[in-house]
Amino acid sequence: MILLILGIAVGLGWLLWEWKERFQWDLFLNTFRGLDLRWIVGAALFALATYLGRALRWRILIRPQKARPSLWNLFTATSIGFTAIVLFGRPGEMVRPYLIALKERLSFSSQMAAWLLERIYDLMMALFIFGFALSHVRGTGVKVGEGLQWVLQMGGYAAGFVALVCVIVFVALRQFGEKSESRILDGAAFLPDKYHGWLVKVVRAFRQGVESTKDWAAVVKVFGYSVLEWILIVACYICVFQASPETAGLQPLEVLIFVGFVSFGAVIQIPGIGGGMQVVAVVILTELFGMPLEVSTGIAVVLWAITFVVIVPIGLLLAFHDGLNWSKLRHLEEENPRPL
Repeated sequence: MILLILGIAVGLGWLLWEWKERFQWDLFLNTFRGLDLRWIVGAALFALATYLGRALRWRILIRPQKARPSLWNLFTATSIGFTAIVLFGRPGEMVRPYLIALKERLSFSSQMAAWLLERIYDLMMALFIFGFALSHVRGTGVKVGEGLQWVLQMGGYAAGFVALVCVIVFVALRQFGEKSESRILDGAAFLPDKYHGWLVKVVRAFRQGVESTKDWAAVVKVFGYSVLEWILIVACYICVFQASPETAGLQPLEVLIFVGFVSFGAVIQIPGIGGGMQVVAVVILTELFGMPLEVSTGIAVVLWAITFVVIVPIGLLLAFHDGLNWSKLRHLEEENPRPL
């Protein structure tokens, strides 16, 4: 996390320097004027569909606690939760599990377990996409030197390996439960009490989430929804790229490379701005795909608006309908600290 923050800080510094020296605002604004609105509408529809997909996946994750959870309640909580992330940054992550626990009358800890398991599924999918795309970088039109190509390929294989490790840990905790948890925590006994306590919370929440899918049919369904989720995400990015003449020529594998990088940049979320996603998007479009800085910045802004901001009007309307106190929601993280 520290390295990621430093990387984003360096990226922001680089962008500010470039803007100061040679940023052409006319070219930046022309990026928006040249957009094909039909593709933008398609991208927005795919983006909105991802929120419904997340609600469907969450319904499978909590069925051991409640046989028939309300899909409307889950979609409402998901929409408001992601709106809170845009407005408040990462503290807004607490809103979705909190609202689901409230609406479905379940414990907050059980919903935090579902949230953590969802994050693990998304991490594994992102790693697989990242690993596959980077290991095939030589087959694309990406213009990089031999040295950087080797680094990207090795990064792809490393990402695939980490994804495999995640799968192994998932299966171990699912099959052996408390025994696997004890082994992991015993092996980390050398950590200071503060970090060991943090690890206990993470592993325990993860085990609870994994044990909620003891039925292999549930695992298959959750995995299927995860695949569908990322297909919709990639489709959304493809539509945005097709909307702009400067990016319409990108091949599907090049889009996968881009999605792989951006999915990790999205870890950092700045309230009202977004954060690392835009920085990574600009750097990748500029440095790997050779696009002008102004065009890259414009495309990054469009991607952020489509993938994050598009849900905000819906989330605000639903929150207003439910009579939610935004001030209270903003401080949920302090009242209910998450395991991460």
